Amino acid sequence: MTKILFMGRLRDAAGAEIEEIDLPTGIGTVGDLRAWLSARSPELGGALSSSSVRAAVDLEIVDDAHSVQEAREVAFLPPFSGG
Repeated sequence: MTKILFMGRLRDAAGAEIEEIDLPTGIGTVGDLRAWLSARSPELGGALSSSSVRAAVDLEIVDDAHSVQEAREVAFLPPFSGG
């Protein structure tokens, strides 16, 4: 099982903060997972398609080519602001 975390506005688009899934066959990278999640929900797909949404695999910020094959956790992170 892989835990998928949706932070900030992505949580609203996903309808949940956390989803635990068995990665489907063919999902090998963050980009594959992003595309699969987007196909499941147009609202989430729109939110995930932003180039400012980053991904972290097991607490490490990664790009879409990073493997999720052995991941325990994948988090999708919208832009943060602060002061």
